Amino acid sequence: MRADRLISLLMLLQTHTGLTARKLAEELEVSERTIYRDLTALNAAGIPVYTQSGPGGGCFLVENYRTNLTGMTSDQVRALFMLSIPAPLDQLGFSQDLKAAMLKLSVALPSTRRSDEEQTRQRLYLDWGFDTSDHVSVPHLKTIQQAVWEDRLVRLRYRSLYSPWIEALDQTVAPYSLVAWAGNWYLVCCWDGLSHVIRVSNIETVEILHEAFSRNPGFELAKFWLEWRRQYQADQPSYPVHVRVAPQLAPFLRNLRAGPPDAQGWVTGALLFETFESARARILGYGGAVQVLEPEALRCSVLDFAEQINRLYHKTDS
Repeated sequence: MRADRLISLLMLLQTHTGLTARKLAEELEVSERTIYRDLTALNAAGIPVYTQSGPGGGCFLVENYRTNLTGMTSDQVRALFMLSIPAPLDQLGFSQDLKAAMLKLSVALPSTRRSDEEQTRQRLYLDWGFDTSDHVSVPHLKTIQQAVWEDRLVRLRYRSLYSPWIEALDQTVAPYSLVAWAGNWYLVCCWDGLSHVIRVSNIETVEILHEAFSRNPGFELAKFWLEWRRQYQADQPSYPVHVRVAPQLAPFLRNLRAGPPDAQGWVTGALLFETFESARARILGYGGAVQVLEPEALRCSVLDFAEQINRLYHKTDS
């Protein structure tokens, strides 16, 4: 409906200064001609909007103009109250702020809309999939967040994402963004004119410098991150292992691809690991619940490690 679109257009102009008609058209999924017609309609309604051509131009509200918009539809209310508090926001210390904001929104809603909130909470829940089971420590997260927010350079001592076993590196970086992905925080930063990604748990020391930095106006976080993640996942080594798994463990191995169980309930199938070493470490951790069938090199290595452990404990006990 046009009324909803006009409200959305006004909110965009309130929250973003100098958006072009093309960008507004993309956001609202209409033509630029429609945007100009809507701007004319807002002006006719007494809302002070204007356009400016040339570099730095766009569509603007007269400075300091604000309006309160409370006419939310049922679908909009439901969409807002689908949001649970993801673990990354809690780690950044924003969980209480988000709860307070949602409470204020709830109080501001008319009584006819408050029932939508409760219905939504009882019917939809978004599990953000932020797996914190490994309890990876990120002691420098809030310091880095401050630097990201203030556009200030930081001096880091960190271990490489690709080779964390080598000696830690020292680098002064421009911290652009923080991204939470698959149970870890990542810092998107820049130095020497190139963008880099550092896992925050690999950062050993952080020092915020007084010097500020200027962001590349062409940088788009979502676009950069999706491309980096695609490339990172494509570069990950894979090591398939043919195994036989005990019935009590099989349901917990998410990436196990197995056939039907045998007479004893064991299943035979494939597990995928990053490397030979990680496969050996994980399989040893499963004890007698996993038997390696192939490759033979891994089977022999697991057996060798198990015998070394056995000899050590027998020697200690004797």
